[in-house]
Amino acid sequence: MKLDLYQIDAFTDSVFGGNPACVVPLDNWLPDNLLMKITQENAVAETAFFVQHKDYIHLRWFTPEIEMDLCGHATLATAHCLKTILGYSSDIIRFETLSGELKVIVDGDVYRMDFPSRMPTKAALPEIISQSLSIQPKEIFKSRDYMLVYESEQDIKDIQINRQIFDQINLDPGGVIVTARGLKDDFVSRFFTPQASILEDPVTGSAHCSLIPFWAERLGKNVLEASQISERKGKLYCENLGDRVIISGKARTYSVGTLWTD
Repeated sequence: MKLDLYQIDAFTDSVFGGNPACVVPLDNWLPDNLLMKITQENAVAETAFFVQHKDYIHLRWFTPEIEMDLCGHATLATAHCLKTILGYSSDIIRFETLSGELKVIVDGDVYRMDFPSRMPTKAALPEIISQSLSIQPKEIFKSRDYMLVYESEQDIKDIQINRQIFDQINLDPGGVIVTARGLKDDFVSRFFTPQASILEDPVTGSAHCSLIPFWAERLGKNVLEASQISERKGKLYCENLGDRVIISGKARTYSVGTLWTD
């Protein structure tokens, strides 16, 4: 069986930046074990599969380990693929997902994603995570992910994870966000997932479902700019709408190809 395969760099305006995602259009859903094998072969943080219907697009996201409940960068990548490669005519793209309906509005070369808000609450940090951190956080919160708040952007740049300790915990499907106020941006972050083939996710849209309401409340503003300061780096434009958040970014196509399955 022959399938089209697109690799898109999301949350960046240039290739080799942001977060790479693979996008695979399907006519009908294939068995989950085959979707997982394709994802593992692609060897990026997320592969998005979609089936297009008349009024909506059914979208699913897989890491090399699990199916995810929500993924921002692979959603952005899918919207970019639909609009710039596959000729999708509307500037409003509606996805049906495990997190309900997600709407993406295309505004020139910017994709505005309407996602659920996940305000984190105060929490205790598991000892394993604490032991794995080279720098301890000032504050600890949790929604789907643990969110660790630090003193400075430099702390976020400097933090190191002892993977041997970190991988002793399973947060399926969550991870660990580290964040602080930014020097040029309103806030910065990084994202780590224990027991994942890719320890640090370069740019994590879904993490901003928690970061946006948190920093909006703390900074007293609903429109924010953010950077995820991984090695690849990514830029996000954010808006807090109460029970929803808008996560906006750009994308670039890296490759267009074909895959074959037995």
